[in-house]
Amino acid sequence: MLSRIALFAVHAPKRILLVAGILLLAGGIFGGPVASHLLTGGFTDPGADSTKASQLIDDNFTGGQANLVYLVTAPGGADSAAARAAGIRIERALERRTDWLSFASSYWTSPAGQADALRSKDGKYGLVVTHVRGNDNDIQDRAGRLADELGRASGGATVQVGGAALTYHQVNDQTKKDLALSEAISIPLTAIALILVFGSLIAALVPLAIGIFAIIQTLAILRTLAVFTDVSIYAMNMTTALGLALAIDYSLFMVSRYREELRKGRTTEDAIVATVRTAGRTVLFSALVVGLSMSAMIVVPMYFLRSFAYAGLGVVAMAAVASLLVLPACLALIGTRVNSLDLRVGVRRLLGRPARVEEAVEQAVERGFWYRLAGGVMRRPVVLGVTVTAIFVLLGAPFIRANFGYPDDRIINSGASARTVGDVLRTDFNDNAAAGLVGVAASTKAAPDQVARYTATVSRIPGVDSVTSPAGTFVDGRQVAAAGEGLTGRDGDGALFNVATQVEPFSDRGSDLVHALRDTEAPWRVYYSGAGAFNVDAMSGLGGELPLALGLIALATFLVLFLFTGSVVVPIKALVLNMLSLSATFGAMVWIFQDGHLSGLLGFTPTGYLVANMVILMFCLAFGMSMDYEVFLLSRIREEWAKSGRTHDDNTRAVQLGLARTGRIVTAAAALMAIVFASMVGSKIGFMQLFGLGLTLAVLADATLVRGILVPSFMRLMGRWNWWAPAPLVRLHDRIGLRDDEDDTGYVAGREPEKELTSTR
Repeated sequence: MLSRIALFAVHAPKRILLVAGILLLAGGIFGGPVASHLLTGGFTDPGADSTKASQLIDDNFTGGQANLVYLVTAPGGADSAAARAAGIRIERALERRTDWLSFASSYWTSPAGQADALRSKDGKYGLVVTHVRGNDNDIQDRAGRLADELGRASGGATVQVGGAALTYHQVNDQTKKDLALSEAISIPLTAIALILVFGSLIAALVPLAIGIFAIIQTLAILRTLAVFTDVSIYAMNMTTALGLALAIDYSLFMVSRYREELRKGRTTEDAIVATVRTAGRTVLFSALVVGLSMSAMIVVPMYFLRSFAYAGLGVVAMAAVASLLVLPACLALIGTRVNSLDLRVGVRRLLGRPARVEEAVEQAVERGFWYRLAGGVMRRPVVLGVTVTAIFVLLGAPFIRANFGYPDDRIINSGASARTVGDVLRTDFNDNAAAGLVGVAASTKAAPDQVARYTATVSRIPGVDSVTSPAGTFVDGRQVAAAGEGLTGRDGDGALFNVATQVEPFSDRGSDLVHALRDTEAPWRVYYSGAGAFNVDAMSGLGGELPLALGLIALATFLVLFLFTGSVVVPIKALVLNMLSLSATFGAMVWIFQDGHLSGLLGFTPTGYLVANMVILMFCLAFGMSMDYEVFLLSRIREEWAKSGRTHDDNTRAVQLGLARTGRIVTAAAALMAIVFASMVGSKIGFMQLFGLGLTLAVLADATLVRGILVPSFMRLMGRWNWWAPAPLVRLHDRIGLRDDEDDTGYVAGREPEKELTSTR
């Protein structure tokens, strides 16, 4: 099949590029405005209790948990005339927005018992609080508009706006700015690095062309998907980063193999066919493995992460198609000019160094760094393998005590108002208005006389400061004030239970409090919302089906690698080494971001946990990229093994040659990806720093320590057993193994040399 694709590209390159150009133009026109069709939310589980509670409150009540907070102060404090005038002005304006808001209340107009919670301990600040209704996307948009409209200073008073609704809006805005800056830094550096890697300007432009094609086509796919389902706007960032990453990886591998075939003396046509048949097969398997790793996020109920799966699958497919069809067509037209405009010639001349002498391919490989490194490692496989494994285990140890949660305003490392207000609420107020929880009973007709009893019971739960319901305000089981307004449904039925607490909502105590509230018996079903309840439901939603999905991904990856190699040992080795490397990366992230080491250097605020959705996204991306490099390496090792005598020494030489032929390519690809990811470490959003630093470490560790030391150590010790499979699986692989009919070595699919045992491949 691959040979036919290659011949088609060779014989009809202009037609292929014409169609690609039309698709590029159409995709650009259709996918260009995709941002206006995507959403900024997707962080909540639609079936979670907290989501149901929010929907009930929005639909049937005029109360709810405050998610937008105005912090008002003036030179004379909260009780000054300027602060009072500003606070009442904001409250009156909010009361008119009944289409967006459930309620609005302030320190200056609330009853005495409730007003105390809206005034800072030193009397400097007063609060105006409100609840913004809507889905994730609506809440963020409305909070941003209300902050702009009413968050300005007036009459000598200063107003700052915060709360959960505005936090996510400002995180979105800051993330867009950081990513734009990151791309402005990384793309030029990537272009320069490509030129340094290839030397030839012509060869360096090919990966960029393939990347642009894959990215634009995926944006068109995202817009199409947005017609049928919710898609997060953040998927666009995944499309750009992963599209460029895979285009670079695949193009590096394909173009390097093409240039190698030309150096062997092949014609352009033969070189392209050999390239697609060998390197193209590797690209196909790599795309399968990366696609499988991204598909794990499809099972997550939050469309924020599902959108990354859509983008990942789309861009992987487009990058593979472009690499297998469009790239060979480009090479057919470029021909031997792929080495043209070699900038290294001018640099050598400028430095007075002699011109580079082309060596025979085999001679050049055996004189290279990676060949010598592999030889050195395989002479001491136990010592070096155990040493690197010990380093990874040591780095990964902190991951055993990892905590996970969702971000609050502390994730913002800039002077955003949501962060400023959040800090003031945590330190200067007796009750943190943003930390409270709200229970909602849709109907209390079954036992209307039990509202007071249930309220009193809830008020006795450890961590609860007070509970306010239609029966009044209760503290430690005793009523201390009459009920306020908006605590019963619009039709007179149902009840809200406003739970005041100082417990940090994203902490273990916050989770325990939510579980205690939900476990409290009531004569009606009570749903709880609020930051703590949202966090508990989010963790449950992320963790519910994910272990099964990851297990299926591991199984599917094993099967793909078995079909690629015919071995059961090599896939197991790949999975074990991959998980070892990833555990070290995530252990380092716990030490840095959860424990707070390097927080001063990186400028973030440690919260005692890792942002869960970013950890899942990091894992899927890092797993896919690691397997991408694994497939690159295995393809050349397998190729050398297939044409050898299949002895223990032949295995050693195959590993040495395979690493020598791919070491430079994998290292270059990893360095280019590290540039892209490392540019995110300077972000003003903590979880973007986590994402960027984590992926940078994962990619570099995998391309150096894993590929350079652990893989050759393991494969040297296993010898011929690397290629072992049970006899039934050998026969199965002969029938369905995914390989081309005949490769460059004369190795024919379904037939092994007679000397090969049936149990080894």
